[in-house]
Amino acid sequence: MNDIQAPDYGLFIREIKEKIRSSQYEAMKTLNTALITLYWEIGEEIFHQQQEKGWGKSIVEVLSGELKKEFPDVKGFSSANLWRMRNFYLSYRDLPILAPLVREISWTKNLLIMEKCKDVQEREFYIRMTKRYGWTKDVLANHIGNRSYEKYLLNQTNFDETLPEPYQGQAKLAVKDEYVFDFMEMGNMHSEYELKHGLVRHVREFLSEMGGMFAFIGSEYHLIVGGDSFYIDLLLFHRKLRCLVAVELKIGAFVPEYAGKMQFYLAALDEQERLEGENPAIGIIICREKNRTVVEYALRSANRPIGVATYRVLDALPEELRDMLPAPDEIEKRLAALD
Repeated sequence: MNDIQAPDYGLFIREIKEKIRSSQYEAMKTLNTALITLYWEIGEEIFHQQQEKGWGKSIVEVLSGELKKEFPDVKGFSSANLWRMRNFYLSYRDLPILAPLVREISWTKNLLIMEKCKDVQEREFYIRMTKRYGWTKDVLANHIGNRSYEKYLLNQTNFDETLPEPYQGQAKLAVKDEYVFDFMEMGNMHSEYELKHGLVRHVREFLSEMGGMFAFIGSEYHLIVGGDSFYIDLLLFHRKLRCLVAVELKIGAFVPEYAGKMQFYLAALDEQERLEGENPAIGIIICREKNRTVVEYALRSANRPIGVATYRVLDALPEELRDMLPAPDEIEKRLAALD
């Protein structure tokens, strides 16, 4: 041990640990893919045998009993789960895009999506997001309950006009139309100070609600421009976009002046804080409410990338927004950005 320098030894140990973790992860992925493929094939065989031989529900009960006797230590062969396998196969057999994707997330997460989401594109959204961000079952359930799919599709940004094409899809994914901050147990009457510091106190939950690719830089982030001091409510970093993200919080309705102020912050961040290799900063203005037409006009004249969202301290998607979801072809384009 005497000839091993401490820094080199520590690096060596970290590298070996990382190799083990990587190997374990790859083994888990392979095992999961094999399990989902097995369940797919069982469901397919049950369906075809019923079609060809006219067997009814009783065949599933019989098969379940036989499999349990043959494989007593293997879970997952209950009659209820065999029926899920059959429905799983039927749900995705005619969907060439989704059929391979379902093998990349766990069986329990597949079941949750299949049972809670009936729309094909909604299922695709949650499958892709679960794969991309490694959502646990509880986190996935929370996003489904909070209607993250609808909030993603309804978002208002000017990213198509202000960002290079390769970044537009990922940037849109970084901004929801509405955020739910129910983890703070905050009443409807609160100040901007209470909102901001509540989010900082619950920073893990806040970053999860933001979407999973953000890192927290600081609150009341200090900028000096022309000798004057300015403070950004929250400054984040988006790992995928590799850019700073300025977040401004407003407890009232959106007004056009907020977009002008955000443009000022983004210009200062790009000039003073952006590091080599990073992309230009984007801004997210989160208000208590917004007039969608006012937001559209305000962003139309903005030349820096800005998104405008609302927040709620209790979850509910306004009924009037459900009829505003994009057309299916536009949804397909946005889902493609999740790759």
